[in-house]
Amino acid sequence: MNILNRKTADLPATRPNKILQFGGGNFLRAFTDWMIDELNKVTDFDAGVIIVKPTERGDYTALREQDGLFHIVTKGIRDGELVEEHQLIECVQEVIHPYLEWDKYLRSAESPFIRFIISNTTESGIKFNEADKFSDSPPIEFPGKLTRWLYHRWKHFRGSADSGCVMLPCELIEANGDALKACVLKYIEFWELGGDFLDWLDKENHFCNTLVDRIVPGFPKDIIEEVYNKIGFEDVLVVAAEPYHTWVIEASSAIQSQLPFDQTNLNVVFTDDLSPFTQLKIRILNGAHTAMVPVGYLANIESVREAIEDEKVGSFVKQIIFEEILPILDLPQDQKEKYANDVLDRFRNPFIHHQLISISLNSTSKFRTRVLPSLLVYIEKYNEVPNNLVTAFAALICFYSGKRGDQDIPLKDSKVALSFFRDAWARWTTTKDTSRLVQTVLSHSDLWGVDLYGVNGLSDAVVIAIEKQVASLTL
Repeated sequence: MNILNRKTADLPATRPNKILQFGGGNFLRAFTDWMIDELNKVTDFDAGVIIVKPTERGDYTALREQDGLFHIVTKGIRDGELVEEHQLIECVQEVIHPYLEWDKYLRSAESPFIRFIISNTTESGIKFNEADKFSDSPPIEFPGKLTRWLYHRWKHFRGSADSGCVMLPCELIEANGDALKACVLKYIEFWELGGDFLDWLDKENHFCNTLVDRIVPGFPKDIIEEVYNKIGFEDVLVVAAEPYHTWVIEASSAIQSQLPFDQTNLNVVFTDDLSPFTQLKIRILNGAHTAMVPVGYLANIESVREAIEDEKVGSFVKQIIFEEILPILDLPQDQKEKYANDVLDRFRNPFIHHQLISISLNSTSKFRTRVLPSLLVYIEKYNEVPNNLVTAFAALICFYSGKRGDQDIPLKDSKVALSFFRDAWARWTTTKDTSRLVQTVLSHSDLWGVDLYGVNGLSDAVVIAIEKQVASLTL
């Protein structure tokens, strides 16, 4: 069987490189590169991608050896039906490691074709670091590397209007475009790069806030021989992804016209306000995930798929979504219901084994941002407590007892959260006073961002739910 590269695939790199991409991991390859490839095939976009290694470790050796080629295996449920698709991605044409090829990295800024800059450097990747120096080759942080690249471009093209770029960060932080621009501005001030460069950056460059959504499990090692037989190549960069995908971009119509996604079937949305889409994802997808974890795990269920297919837990999750979350979201009903049903399809995906205990990482902060707002808005709107969201809260508190029957639960959270719950449950073990336990937990405003003990009807409902949970460890 042939090793995959451009010679064996008879695919020479001929497209102009219009995109500089910081990061070549599974997500970007199965998300943005897959979308760019689709644009190339369906429209006249005709764009190649240069991938930049954002960190020092590693060299993207396999990506270099395969000349940027790799396959996407899409497996899952789409509109209630199982699908499996294999696609060769051809758009990545060059790889640059700035720690080893600094001059080459800066020279890429001299290309007149580059217009878009995409990044996914993890949630901690967009930050300013005073240890970065302008003379570093390269600076430590991604925004520092980007600032150096943009400055070199500005100098090379003498600040021309058509040399500006569109930044499309995919990091999972709120207002990621604004955050990236703020860091670049700090570097400009810190390195004293001048007002003319600052003016060009502000007028001719665009930092777009974006929201990305796709589950990408990565290399499908359990079925890789089957995949090789189907694609006809040995491809060590095969990446598996679910069918569902959404890319929401907060940008002007001018930028939208440069990215002709409207000519494809891809779920890419341009908007002037990202917040409703962010709310939809956080409240429904992330909220249901977080609420499901303690309830399912305490019921001796191990994975998301098992939980959603379990008669009791599955019904519980659906009631949370359709009866307690959707009614409080100020969005069109058909949009909410379509998204909710897509989420349930994603939870049922038989090809993704998402362990509840893995999702449980930092569950207190996740509950605070993903579930608690829905619970509080529901109480405010209807003047009554939502039974299922309260059950999820009670289960979370029981989960942090660290016990599932005789088994220890491998809790992973901040030291503060773990210490707090350990002490609270130790006192409960002595007193068996659930009311006191609930008062202690709900009053911890540092944990929840607000003192919950005085919320109308909440503490009594949580006490009842905890006593039921402690007695049976089931719903």
